[in-house]
Amino acid sequence: MRKSRFTEAQIIGMIKEQEAGMPTAEVCRRHGLSTATFYKLKARYGGMEVSEAARLRALEDENAKLKRLLADTMLDNVVLKDLLGKN
Repeated sequence: MRKSRFTEAQIIGMIKEQEAGMPTAEVCRRHGLSTATFYKLKARYGGMEVSEAARLRALEDENAKLKRLLADTMLDNVVLKDLLGKN
């Protein structure tokens, strides 16, 4: 996944600016992003605090690690079954 050029704190700050009444176009112009990108970020981080966003990222990283471990284990099982089946 591509790394964002904004931190979670910056993204949440942008969303709070827009929610405080600043027009979306002005927020996007000030921070140099498109409105589509802003709304994608708002859908992901809207209503969150910085600590919650950090926790979300930690959970996503842990989930990815667990998926890799599961895939490796499943591959090992397939290899072992193939070896036992050939003898």
